[in-house]
Amino acid sequence: MGMKKVEIIGGGIAGLALASRLDPGMFDVTVYEQRPELPPVGTTLAMWTEAQQALSVLGLLGAARSRGAPIKAGALRSPSGEPMLSMEGEGLMGLSRPELLALLDSAVPETVRRVTGRVEQVPGDAWLTVGADGVRSVVRRDAWGDRSAAKPTPFLAVRGVVPGTPSPEDVGEYWGCGEIFGLAPAGGGANWYASFRSELGPDRVDVAEALEMTRNRYANYSPAVLEVLHRATPENSLAQRIWTTPPLGRYARGNVVLVGDAAHAMTPNLGRGACEALIDAVTLGGLLNDLPLKDALAAYGRKRVLRTQQLRMASSLMGSIALAQGMQPWRDALLKQVGRRVSRARDGAGTSK
Repeated sequence: MGMKKVEIIGGGIAGLALASRLDPGMFDVTVYEQRPELPPVGTTLAMWTEAQQALSVLGLLGAARSRGAPIKAGALRSPSGEPMLSMEGEGLMGLSRPELLALLDSAVPETVRRVTGRVEQVPGDAWLTVGADGVRSVVRRDAWGDRSAAKPTPFLAVRGVVPGTPSPEDVGEYWGCGEIFGLAPAGGGANWYASFRSELGPDRVDVAEALEMTRNRYANYSPAVLEVLHRATPENSLAQRIWTTPPLGRYARGNVVLVGDAAHAMTPNLGRGACEALIDAVTLGGLLNDLPLKDALAAYGRKRVLRTQQLRMASSLMGSIALAQGMQPWRDALLKQVGRRVSRARDGAGTSK
């Protein structure tokens, strides 16, 4: 039997991971990516245990750990920086998006062809076509129809990495009235992100304008937040509208399959989007290596659809709570109450040892 032709539309996390996982002795793989080179700017991604296991399957976990750093404790905070609820990061690893993409790119076999340019029409002659082309997936709209099209949320995401490691007393996520701000260490610098309602976009967002809007929006936040925003520049920052996809009951139709944000784009509130894209790709690749196409796609659906759709809904719910406007005082009072109970439980556990 000849080589099976696989065309992967999208050369981001999911696309590169899948190209790395597929057996080069079985598959004739082409990756289509509109960017001519890997992005130089990107924020730190939290790699959960399952994502680290996926990196291990690709033989990249050791290199990832050498480039990343453990994520430890933080807190949900008020705008002034007052802790409301402590958060533990047991087993989490922080890795910048550019570093992760570079690692995945290095693992792609030399036999994989690369085609640079935006795909406007999905190729139709492949044994398998993979939509790894993100939240506004051309592949999803082509195979699932216009009802599957991505929709913009009212929220803008502005983020970046600036010089200077933040103090542990400042690390965490600051919840204001209809806005959040996150701060964490990142490879000798500070990883930050902000989200709030904005009419900028929804397509091309001017980063300098978004930064100025962010500084004005968070002008009454803690000194740590103000210092980070002072160091932020258009060169070390990104800004874009947050988009989401409608729920899908299956990720495969015929010989077309979706991975990552093309299948289950979610708001960033749980920090799981990149992890689930990586797990999708490694899972699908392993199944395609071992099973006939129909069986592999069916098994992929059983393993990934329910799990990722649950996370998509949970992320949306968390976003609604974090970005609440009218219910902010009640939300914060509840968080503080939960925080006090957690603290007492930990103190009690410590004294009983």
